[in-house]
Amino acid sequence: MSGSAGLERILRREIFGVLAFIYARKKMRHLLFLIICQCATNSVKTHSASNPSVILLMADDLGIGDLGCYGNRTLRTPNIDKLAEEGVTLTQHIAASPLCTPSRAAFLTGRYPIRSGMAAFSRVGVFLFSASSGGLPFEEVTFSKLLKQRGYATALIGKWHLGMNCESSNDFCHHPLSHGFDYFYGLIVTNFRDCKPGQGSVFLKGVEKSLVITIQIAGITLVSLAIVQYIGLLKIIQQPLSYENLTERLTKEAVQFIERNTDAPFLLVLSYLHVHTALYASKNFRGRSKHGLYGDAVEEMDWSVGQVLDVLEKYNLTDKTLVYFTSDQGAHVEEISSSGEVHGGYNGIYKGGKSMNWEGGIRVPGILRWPGVIQAGAYIDEPTSNMDIFPTIVKLAEAQLPSDRIIDGHDLMPLLQGEVTRSKHEFLFHYCNAYLNAVRWHPGNSESVWKVFFFTPNFSPEDSNGCYDSHVCFCHGGFITWHDPPLLFDLSRDPEEKVPLTPETESRFYEILKVVHLAVDNHTRSLHAVPDQLSWDNLLWKPWLQLCCSSLFQSCYCDYDSEGSQLEMHSG
Repeated sequence: MSGSAGLERILRREIFGVLAFIYARKKMRHLLFLIICQCATNSVKTHSASNPSVILLMADDLGIGDLGCYGNRTLRTPNIDKLAEEGVTLTQHIAASPLCTPSRAAFLTGRYPIRSGMAAFSRVGVFLFSASSGGLPFEEVTFSKLLKQRGYATALIGKWHLGMNCESSNDFCHHPLSHGFDYFYGLIVTNFRDCKPGQGSVFLKGVEKSLVITIQIAGITLVSLAIVQYIGLLKIIQQPLSYENLTERLTKEAVQFIERNTDAPFLLVLSYLHVHTALYASKNFRGRSKHGLYGDAVEEMDWSVGQVLDVLEKYNLTDKTLVYFTSDQGAHVEEISSSGEVHGGYNGIYKGGKSMNWEGGIRVPGILRWPGVIQAGAYIDEPTSNMDIFPTIVKLAEAQLPSDRIIDGHDLMPLLQGEVTRSKHEFLFHYCNAYLNAVRWHPGNSESVWKVFFFTPNFSPEDSNGCYDSHVCFCHGGFITWHDPPLLFDLSRDPEEKVPLTPETESRFYEILKVVHLAVDNHTRSLHAVPDQLSWDNLLWKPWLQLCCSSLFQSCYCDYDSEGSQLEMHSG
């Protein structure tokens, strides 16, 4: 026997002797009991690293510079900031598209929206009507479908914006209930300024005149902003939508869903209307911020996040729940109210905004918290994507990733837990609708993050009207400028995208372009033709698909409470 082995044996004997002595003493038995309990607790914590509950909080058009944890010093966001303090803050978190509909499709499926037909070749890149026939195809696999199969209770509360029906007003082929959600309370489309008196028109400003004529004939109210609820059956709760206390109602629904599911894993997607225009804020928040109605809306959303975190604490679910906060794209910098007030947010140092693949349009907040499992107070400056949420939570739920399709997202857990320091995204492809606009390359042996633009929108950062006085920047024709050679930036040195590099200022200029073009070729070969869900035919309003809560089609007006009892209903 070696000396070290003999010493180890002696130490073991002494330790067991001490433990036996402790156990023999009655007054010390309680201490041993606590030790055993602590061991059991540690075992439970290890087990809880799988099958957590999941809460995904998504803002709409929120700028990365609007939050305190990303540097804002004038807006009050203490609850979101606390989430960041207790979790990981991603500083290079990228939306897969700078527009609502395609970005949300990518988020749910973990795939570039071009793969599912959710990227438009036409001028309009989002759904405008609940009575359109396009939407997220049923064949797409969402994280909600996979978690539901694993026994999770699943709910979507708030904005959907991924379609409703295909051929009839009740086939629900694109509805949340067809994509793995048990419970839905919210809007099928989005809130428009047209639907709030005195807020101006999106349609007259940014959509072709031929389409506007159709809308005017049909009646603009048939955009059909309505609160829809699904609990075993579909019910329109309110039509048209009232903004009064809307965030309070959405928050109440979210809290009640959590309270109904405290004993088993659940998935909650709380998809805010804040801060998409038309802006609104409840009475308790109106006029409180330093940034007008926009700031009021941000601070009300932060309050809502606090309510969700509080209910987790109340039911001892904090350590059992992964919470994620983000925005579907960057702030909408062109948004000015009819009275001249700025209704677009702040993208910090980053150029551009919504509908643009400049960093201001796609670099969004990315905050994840899971106490005891992922790092607390960490900042990660590696390229990540909103598509990464799909594989991350699917693996945590111990569900099987689809093997019959390409998943473009990557599991974030190794990065969040500090097991690795590099993102798995060597390349990220930035689409403007269905057109490949730019590519991001983060070489494995370099700190540089190269970004190549093939075309850019005709956007003037100094002009509050943005792109040709339209509501958003468009992606083709006279609205863009092609670049030959492409524009090249190194975001690690120039995150503001101020000065394009040239062969004279970057010795590897043509080498970088060659690598990027090869990556584009490989990516393009991975794409397959799919039906265009945002074609003009799928986008247009179809009267036979129009949901209406009253018997008279031209007067869709009703108001119910969330319990289903009728408050008032008008049909004439």
